[in-house]
Amino acid sequence: MDALSNARITEEIIGEGVASFTPPKAKNQQSGVSVEYVHDPKKRWFVLRALYGKADKAADMLIEAGYYAYIAKRYEDRIVNGRRKRGLKNLIPNILFTYIEKDEIASLLSRKSDAPSPLPKLAQTATFYYNHFATENGKNPPLQVHERQMMDFIMITATNDDNMVYVNDSKIVHIKNDDLVYVKQGKFKGCMGQVVRVAGQQRVGLRLAELGWVATSYVPTAFLEVIPKELYDSHVETLAKQ
Repeated sequence: MDALSNARITEEIIGEGVASFTPPKAKNQQSGVSVEYVHDPKKRWFVLRALYGKADKAADMLIEAGYYAYIAKRYEDRIVNGRRKRGLKNLIPNILFTYIEKDEIASLLSRKSDAPSPLPKLAQTATFYYNHFATENGKNPPLQVHERQMMDFIMITATNDDNMVYVNDSKIVHIKNDDLVYVKQGKFKGCMGQVVRVAGQQRVGLRLAELGWVATSYVPTAFLEVIPKELYDSHVETLAKQ
């Protein structure tokens, strides 16, 4: 790849700032209240685990309180009373993401009697998803997702594509190589990840911390462009210092 191509990739694919992609507004399903995502160096993406079937409720409570929350969804067909109905279903069961300062989310999820949560119903509904591969002061810390990676994840899942998949077993995901690729055409244009094979199809996959893999539907090779690893690594290193 020549210098001109590298320059184009640096400008168009990596871009400036946190990402070249802005997530859709977080919207409360009942009230319609919405919160726009705005980059803030004090905030982090935290992974929360909700009680069974309560992820949407937890997200709605966060949005009503003015915080950004995201749940990945995909379209799915199901049979109801003999008729086929198409609707959205959570891609990762009982998991939601929120962009917030650490002290704030710790306060909101507090179940301590001497420091009650400002949103007690949220504290009863959701908890931190802990990072079991790290320790802080002898304990597993709350799982965080890097902002650049979260943007890639949202870009892939915001399509709500019915052939998109979530896989929590790495043995099912066959990684073709270590190259990072950019999707330059099609429904997933702008997405970044690795070329993987899932269920016999070539897709673009993204490993999301310890949660597992999310992968697009089939993407032809002609739609892909390799990102020089040194450019991507340099960009991520810069973001980590912000």
